[in-house]
Amino acid sequence: MSGAANIREQLGRVPKPVWPALALAFAIAFPFIFSAPLASLLGDDNDTILNIAIQSLAFSIMAMGLNIVVGFAGLLDLGYVAFYAIGAFVFGWLGSQHFSDINAGKGIHVLTKSVGGLSGAEIPGIHINFFIVVFIAAAVTALWGVILGAPTLRLRGDYLAIVTLAFGEIVPRIFENSTSGLFGIGSTDFSNGRQGITPIDKINLPWTDTTLEQASGLKGPYLVVLGMVVLTIILNVRLRDSRLGRAWIAVREDEVAASAMGVNLVRTKLWAYAMGAALGGFAGAFFGTYNNTVNVDQFEFGLSVLILAMVIVGGMGNIWGVIVGAIALSTLNLYFLPKLNSVSQDLFAFDVTQISFGIFGFMLLAMMILRPEGLIPSRRRALEFHDDDGDGMMTTHVQDSAAAYEEGRL
Repeated sequence: MSGAANIREQLGRVPKPVWPALALAFAIAFPFIFSAPLASLLGDDNDTILNIAIQSLAFSIMAMGLNIVVGFAGLLDLGYVAFYAIGAFVFGWLGSQHFSDINAGKGIHVLTKSVGGLSGAEIPGIHINFFIVVFIAAAVTALWGVILGAPTLRLRGDYLAIVTLAFGEIVPRIFENSTSGLFGIGSTDFSNGRQGITPIDKINLPWTDTTLEQASGLKGPYLVVLGMVVLTIILNVRLRDSRLGRAWIAVREDEVAASAMGVNLVRTKLWAYAMGAALGGFAGAFFGTYNNTVNVDQFEFGLSVLILAMVIVGGMGNIWGVIVGAIALSTLNLYFLPKLNSVSQDLFAFDVTQISFGIFGFMLLAMMILRPEGLIPSRRRALEFHDDDGDGMMTTHVQDSAAAYEEGRL
């Protein structure tokens, strides 16, 4: 037995719960123990490293949400950025001075002692505690996920991609132009046009007078988004192993066979859109408070493509693979490409940002050629690429998934 095979065998004997526990322990210790030495090694400051880590974790939430739609249910979605936009604007409405005339200018305050150092009672607008708003944003985006997903129930393949792409373009344009009520009806400004809503409340614990960033720097937001990631992982695992998760897998692999075995296609697809959208809004609300602003320039089509690439590169259908893909691609996009541009500017006076999409695309192309199933693929995904009797094996999986759904197993 080779050394590599022996190592794999030894690692395979480690109980599965050990790996998530070790990963969580490392993630919790990262801002306190590992980030400063890593920053010193890379020649950066600690806040730069923590900023990238925070955004990578937030992107992993969105990637896990899209993985429900694409990886579990097999529904191609090119407009996922729309749900990010809705969640971010929900936080903008409920955590800023945007609606300054509400309550006769006195504002509405729920579990917020202070914002910006002033007494909560003195600040106009709506100010609801972050830990309440993120769940409100998730609920609102879940509802919109159902509304936007309903017209696509009979579509497949390229047609589904085109329609979801249209949603991703329509929603930001609505926010951009809703400066005189919604759809031009009424007088309330819902988005402040291209300027967006700013500033947005920072994360504020109800029993303190300071924000988390004021009290602990970037360590506070890091731990908050890490907690959101853990909650998202638990939700994804429970959904994947549930009767609904088995129905998603059956629909992904063969809609006709799944329907013949008793899977309700309409309900199953709508639940996929709703849960995926909810996680998009969940992350969008965090990005809103972390960036301190929400505007339509943040919701470009390229972001939907980036999140989809995270799912594909990490391994469609595999929760841990999607997290790895999200961290890898967001770090590449936020750190290594800007570093490459800095070096290129110094040595060759060339702006790498002009070809950054080309570099990013080349890396994705190489990844798809060398490991098309993703970094950490699910077992079914790996079989699609490497099993010699793929068709028969996958048919068996469809029947097993549909039968499990019908019997209520797992």
